[in-house]
Amino acid sequence: NITSDSKCNIAFASNLSKEEYQNYIEAGVAYRRNTYRGKDLTNFFETQTDEFYKQISDGTFDDIYVGDYINKNNIKWLIADLDNYLYSGDGNGLTQHHATIIPAIPFEYAKMNESATTDGYYGSQMVTETLPSVLTTYIEPAFSGHIIKYRNLLSDQINAEATNRMPGKKGASSGWDWYDRKLDLMSEINVYGTTVVSSSFYDTGIDNRQYAIFQIKPEFINSYGTTRFNYWLKDVTCSSAFAYVYGYGASTYDNASGSHAVRPRFLIGNNE
Repeated sequence: NITSDSKCNIAFASNLSKEEYQNYIEAGVAYRRNTYRGKDLTNFFETQTDEFYKQISDGTFDDIYVGDYINKNNIKWLIADLDNYLYSGDGNGLTQHHATIIPAIPFEYAKMNESATTDGYYGSQMVTETLPSVLTTYIEPAFSGHIIKYRNLLSDQINAEATNRMPGKKGASSGWDWYDRKLDLMSEINVYGTTVVSSSFYDTGIDNRQYAIFQIKPEFINSYGTTRFNYWLKDVTCSSAFAYVYGYGASTYDNASGSHAVRPRFLIGNNE
């Protein structure tokens, strides 16, 4: 509430120890993960590309916040989280700093499988055909050379007679393995922060934390602006169906042969 000219003394910290500096960086990242800004980064991304990716790869995220976005190839790409998969994965885990990206609005409709059957997520038509097409058609042209490969633990078989959360239906994921990935559908936990109709713990793997964007702006789960939408999730629900987000806001499921929007996630940064 200063109303007149004033004189201040400012003390700057110097010669921080390595531990103090790391604490400073981590506090800044935590702030950016928990603060919604919603800034258009398109000009920054296009005119200062090296600096944009440097701020990700060095883990500072100096001018990058959850909820900021990039308009590229007629798609608005949202920053959904920062470093949320760091050190996840088998072996040494993912060591590259990264931003997790999702489209603000899903951009394509597809089936999980041609027929109403499931045999885990990894072997689905979504994984073998649709997502590779999405990668080459939409994502690689926008983020060429900066899409980070990671290791994900994905369901790849089911027990057709197992009990699940679905009344009157049988079948649940019963096995998984580690796979090299560049993009996947989100899990129920990524979106809602909990499981709802997911069939078993084999559906989740490393996708066991809610994205910061959905914690801060939960309306983005099923809408953006005035647009509401539904889209597939990667969780098996029974022997014939997968989970999906309903445009009315409900958590639900549909036969694998149903057609719903595709809203994948992928990680960007400097490949090392």
